[in-house]
Amino acid sequence: MSGVATSPIRGIEAIVVGASAGGVEALLTIFSGLPEGFGVPIIAVLHLPDERRSQLAEVFARRLRIPVKEACDKETIEAGTLYFATPGYHLSVELDRSLSLSQEDRVHHSRPAIDFLFASAADAYGPGLLAILLTGANHDGARGLAHVKQSGGNTVVQDPQEARIAVMPLAALALHTPDHILPLSRIGSLLASLEPLPC
Repeated sequence: MSGVATSPIRGIEAIVVGASAGGVEALLTIFSGLPEGFGVPIIAVLHLPDERRSQLAEVFARRLRIPVKEACDKETIEAGTLYFATPGYHLSVELDRSLSLSQEDRVHHSRPAIDFLFASAADAYGPGLLAILLTGANHDGARGLAHVKQSGGNTVVQDPQEARIAVMPLAALALHTPDHILPLSRIGSLLASLEPLPC
C-alpha cells in the first residue's frame, strides 16, 4: 500500500470529517471506495443552509456500501456507520461515545460547526481519533483539528491546491502541521486501508 501515507494507521476507533463549500463532491470521493463491512464509525459535519431539510443521508446511502444516517440525539455510535450532522444543530460526541445535538451559539457563523464536533470527539477518543478537514470557505475546523492533534489523534488536511475552496485547509495549516496533507484520492485510500481495533 505504498500509494497511501507511509503505512496504514492502526488503532483508529472513529473518524470525524468536516467540509463546507464543495464538500458533497469531496465526501463522495473519499467515501465511495469504502468496502462493505468497513468497521470504523464516521461522523461528518457539512455546512448546509439551516432552513432546508438535509437530503445528505439519502444521497449518500444510495451511493455508498456502508450504512448512512442522520445523527440523532443520545444515539450510541455504531461501528461502520456514517453519521451526518443535522442542519441547525451542533453535533458532538459524549464521553460515553454517544451523539449529542445542541443549539448552542454558532461557531464561525455555523451550526453545526466542525470545531464543535472535532473538539468533543478528541476528548472522547483521544489517540483513537482520525480527523479529516476538506474544502471550505471559512476557518471552521482549524482549531478543532489542532485540538485533535493535541489529544494524540491523527490529522489529515486536503491538499489546498486540489480543494475547490482552499480557505479551510489553509486555515488549518496555519494553526498546526497535520500528519498528512493529501489529495482526495489518497484520503480515500487511507480510509479504505484502516484496520479497526480487534474487539
